[in-house]
Amino acid sequence: MVDTQREIERKYEVATGDDLPDLTAVGGVRAVVDQGTAELDATYYDTADARLADASLTLRRRTGGKDAGWHLKLPVAEGVRDEIRAPLSDTVPAHLRDLVRSRVRGVALVPVVRLRSSRATRHLLDADGTLLAEISLDRVHAERLSGGTGTADWTEIEVELADNGDPAFLDKVDKKLRKAGVRRSSAASKLARALEETGGRPGPAAPGTHRPPTDAQPATAGDHVLAYVRAQRDALVALDPSVRRDLFDSVHSMRVATRRLRSTFRSFGTVLDPRVTDPVAEDLKWLAGELGVDRDREVLTEHLTRAVSELPGPLVGGPVRNRLRAWSDARRGGSRRRLTSVLDGERYLGLLNALDALITDPPLLKASAKDPGTVLTRAVHKDFHKVAELIGRALDLPPGHDRDTALHEARKKAKRTRYAAEATTPALGRPARALLTSMKSLQTLLGEHQDSVLVRDALLELSALADKARESSFTYGVLYGREEQRAAAAEAALPEVWRTLRAATSF
Repeated sequence: MVDTQREIERKYEVATGDDLPDLTAVGGVRAVVDQGTAELDATYYDTADARLADASLTLRRRTGGKDAGWHLKLPVAEGVRDEIRAPLSDTVPAHLRDLVRSRVRGVALVPVVRLRSSRATRHLLDADGTLLAEISLDRVHAERLSGGTGTADWTEIEVELADNGDPAFLDKVDKKLRKAGVRRSSAASKLARALEETGGRPGPAAPGTHRPPTDAQPATAGDHVLAYVRAQRDALVALDPSVRRDLFDSVHSMRVATRRLRSTFRSFGTVLDPRVTDPVAEDLKWLAGELGVDRDREVLTEHLTRAVSELPGPLVGGPVRNRLRAWSDARRGGSRRRLTSVLDGERYLGLLNALDALITDPPLLKASAKDPGTVLTRAVHKDFHKVAELIGRALDLPPGHDRDTALHEARKKAKRTRYAAEATTPALGRPARALLTSMKSLQTLLGEHQDSVLVRDALLELSALADKARESSFTYGVLYGREEQRAAAAEAALPEVWRTLRAATSF
């Protein structure tokens, strides 16, 4: 069995031999209840080159205490982590191994540090006896198991907010601790401190790991493009566990990262050699397609559910909501299984390795060494004028399938131009920001049109299923007509919107 806990906590450094300060005066606290002392023994696992530690992930097997078992901690925000737990076993549980696959690839996970802690715990309770937070004093002994042979000892205080607690309560505790002379820990976690104090982190970093960045600023066109590519690669890798956990919007965010990468390779073909980037772009297109199955399902289901709820009662005939729910669930189950298989497959892991290699040894062309103002402006200018050409072509066509297709192509090109503007904003400043805003607006309008096309296709499918089951298909026809009106409104607004946006750009 695997479960997840959201962990919101703060860590503090104290001198060895100190005890927990008195916290009865903290606002809202009516009682401080001693929970006794537990002996904890945790072995932390990582690759030999510290890929998990470099990404601020921790994987441990711990005995002792109330939550013995395997724990994988994934960063959410500063001081906030999701702790995914699994029962004790001799080897890393398969589910947890899958969640770190994008980081470790095929590299073995080995024991790197053993931490033995004597933990004295107290509960901070309010007037109703409700738990506000748990505060513990940990006396820690760290022993390096690989990558070094050192040991270290320290004492720290850990304050963990109770489930569904108000994060502002931690500020009250923080104020009291600081008055008692306690200071916040400089280490992000016990593991981070153990690594530093028992021999430091291994080096050099492996491809795809995320050691702290240098202070060097992008100077050339190549520097700017590679900085954007690196950011999207990092996003792709970081989103992998969220997609596997089916977290909200994770599939969409990962798909966007793949599109940004692919668009960057196409927009800046004078900077990065297409002979190297084209095969990577093909794999990115494949991955975006696999991710799109799930994302398109999410969008269609949300839109149709909302559309049905907005219809007057007399226009909803038959078991429309049940039919929509069954249709959505059937698509979701298949797409989720397929997507998990994709993330476990060799092609996906090969893509991640190819991105690492491209960043480590970039296929830079002659233009990459030039001033970014000239090179990047030329690339964005080319993308923008392609959008203008496609919009003009679409507006010359009569309403119907051909215009729908042309507008969809214009939408894709607007998205690519938006990503190019996004990549060049640090170098080009205001003109790129203006173009970015314009392309977002255009993409939104064209997206309304394309969504209506996809929704109408879904409605035809639902109508056919209803007919086969001898159910009324009237409601699907009503919704289809409304979607036609939505598309027509977007098409009618496009000429004026496009004139306004074009006037606002300098490309």
